[in-house]
Formats: sequence, structure tokens, C-alpha cells
Amino acid sequence: VQLQASGGGLVQAGGSLRLSCAASKLTFSSYVMGWFRQAPGKEREFVAAVSWSGVNTYYADSVKGRFTISRGTAKNTVFLQMNSLKPDDSAVYYCAADPDIRTVVSGRYEFDYWGQGTLVTVSS
Repeated sequence: VQLQASGGGLVQAGGSLRLSCAASKLTFSSYVMGWFRQAPGKEREFVAAVSWSGVNTYYADSVKGRFTISRGTAKNTVFLQMNSLKPDDSAVYYCAADPDIRTVVSGRYEFDYWGQGTLVTVSS
């Protein structure tokens, strides 16, 4: 399984970014896809996830109403649209994949596969 994240960058507070994660070597439609982030000195935290069908989405409270996760099935890609960005959103963002939605529903967030990170920096 290969996951390639992209789209990070520097943006001013209040701005937007869209992250992309291209997946390969997996049956994309059978996997839950998620985004996590890790800021310097902090633990990695769950951001958002989308079910294999794309119908069900899950968000951390800190990003609800600002971030939207979606999947482009035809191109094995998952997106994270980030609006109204805040300096606290600055982190390395990672995409992840797992075959079992229960890892999200249960709050365990134990994903099997991880991509490399993409850095998001929000200036005040």
C-alpha cells in the first residue's frame, strides 16, 4: 500500500488549503481513509475520516464545520478541504488507510497504513 499526501503549504489565518492523498496498491473502495496531524511537541491526533462508500464522514471537534473530507473514487484519491484555517491548525498532516471502519467509530484510530506527511503552516 502506498499513500502519497500533497497540498501543504503556508497560508494566512482565515485562508484555505486542500490536501490530497493518492492511494495505490490497495483496493481503494474497500478502505476507510483518514487524515491525522501532528504539531511540534504534540501527539498525533485524528482529524477526519471517510467511509469506504464516501457516505459517512467523521471529524474531530476542533475542525468540524471548517474541514471537509471527501474521496474521488475514480482516481483513488482522498481530499481534505481546509477552510477558515487557524494558527493552531499548523502541523504535519498524514493520510492513512484501514480496512475496518470500527477503528474510527470506536475512537481507537488505529490505521494500518500511513503516508508521508505534508506540512501545513498557518500564519497569524
